[in-house]
This record gives sequence, structure tokens and C-alpha cells, in this order.
Amino acid sequence: MQRENFKGHCWILLVILMTLFSSTYSGANSAINKQADAQNLDVYLQQIIGSGSFRNHQNTEELNRVSAWIKEQMRLFGIPCQFQNYIVNRENYRNVVCSLNVRRADKVIVGAHYDVFEQQQGADDNASGVAGVLETARILAQEKKNLKHNVEFVFYTLEEPPYANTEYMGSYVHAKSEQAQRDKIQGVYILEMIGYYDAAQTQEYPAGLKWFYPSHANFIAAVSDIDSRGLGENFCAAMQNLECQRLVAPSITPGINFSSHSNYWKYDIPAIMVTDTAFYRNKNYHTSADTLKTLNLEKMTQVIDGLVQAILK
Repeated sequence: MQRENFKGHCWILLVILMTLFSSTYSGANSAINKQADAQNLDVYLQQIIGSGSFRNHQNTEELNRVSAWIKEQMRLFGIPCQFQNYIVNRENYRNVVCSLNVRRADKVIVGAHYDVFEQQQGADDNASGVAGVLETARILAQEKKNLKHNVEFVFYTLEEPPYANTEYMGSYVHAKSEQAQRDKIQGVYILEMIGYYDAAQTQEYPAGLKWFYPSHANFIAAVSDIDSRGLGENFCAAMQNLECQRLVAPSITPGINFSSHSNYWKYDIPAIMVTDTAFYRNKNYHTSADTLKTLNLEKMTQVIDGLVQAILK
């Protein structure tokens, strides 16, 4: 995830919008069966993080290791994948694009970036999101007969600086490639840091938002622009045991475009970011302290189960 400076007058607009569109959901659907497995997440996370090498833009060998492992893992789920290759500064980079085809005309996209900032393990940012997409794929492959849409799973490269907010982001490359088919895309769910929770910690917010949101740091958030607000509402409504907060604001509002979802907005494709709020909560953000031991795998399973139900519905 990327971080930028904010402009105060834009946040005033955001606060006004929040009073109109924000909602809290907790335990909305007690009938949801737990399907995501914390042990599976642990295995995925260890494979993504690896040992001693860092999957940043300078280390294409490690990026290629991770993307090849993702492709093979998805194959084991019965979901075929292809590399979406592109070149930046004479280096080869690749997204992993995987299709769960149930012969429908339209589709849903679920994605996460697998690269990291500098020399960090990036457990929350964003191995947690990648692991979440993998476990979602495993479950939906088993629920294939119940799917109402095709599902495309995408694992992006080059989300982090120095390529953040540029046309070299893997999500920009993918979104651009989908523009001709945008009318067939029901929605895009981007998992961006979904693993850090602390009920005793005080949640931080941009100026003004603390009056509208919980003080505790123990919820998942769905961030959308106005056109994508239905996706956020459906996602939060599908959550079972974990509190879910919605943030809805115009796509031009600073601070809601920190991740891959915003590149789909550029092509009028509805998309939301599912997040633990990143640096507003997790002080390990972009440091060497962002390690596997800081993640709450059980709460990650709750996020995944909610996402699965939102897609199935």
C-alpha cells in the first residue's frame, strides 16, 4: 500500500459523505459456515514471505519465485493461470491472472499485490492480501456449482513505490486490459492488508473521521467510491463475526486511492478495497517489524468467509 499527504478541505467533504454513507455491520449473517482455514493461511504466508530475500521491484528473481508459486498453487485448486507480462525500464515483470470459469457472461475480479516496499517481509503489506485471495480461490473452486459469475483472481506486481500511482502498477496494466470488457465486470474486490487487529489499540484516522468511526482497532473496512458503494455494502453485510466499516467518497478524494482498486475506477469499473486500514492502525507498516507473528489469522479467515459469501450472493 502507498502513503501520501492529505489536503484538509478534501477531508471536510469526506466527513460529510461519511455521515451519509457509512455503516457498521457485525454478525449480520449468523448462518454463514466457516470455510477459511487459518492453517492454510499460515502455509501460504510462509511461502509468499520466503526466507531471506525480498520481493521488491529490484529483486525480479524473488518476484518471479513468488508469482510462479502462486500459479502452481492455483493450479492445485483446479484454477488455470497465465502470466500477464510487461516491461519496465528493461526489466520483465508479471501479474498472475487466473480464471474460474463457470460459463457465465459476466465476472467478478478478486485481487491483491504481491510485491513489497524495499527490504521488508511485508506480512500484512501485502502477503496477507495475497493469502486471502488464495484461500478465497480454494473455497470458490469447491463452491463452483453455486457461482453466479465467472471469477478472475489477479495477483499484481509493482504496487509499491517507486511505481505507485503510475501506469507501471500491475493493477493499472490489468485494468487497462479489461476496459473493453468493463460492462461484463460486476465488481472488483482488492484485498490490501487484512491481517492486523488489536482490540486494545486506539484506531487512528485522517482529520475529522474519528467522530464517525470506532476508537478500537478491531474491524475490517470496505473503501469505495460512490459508484462502487453497493459492493462495499454487500461485502459488509456478508460479514459474520468481525465488525465491518464502510467508507464511501468520490474517487478524487485524497486517501481513498492508496491501492490497486483505484486503477479500475479510472476505467469506470466498480471496485472496493478491503483493508485493516494500514498505517492508520499498523505501526509496523513499511518497516522490518511487519512480520508473520503480528498477524491475526483467525480474523483473516472471517474476512475471507465474508468475501466468499458476498461473491456467492
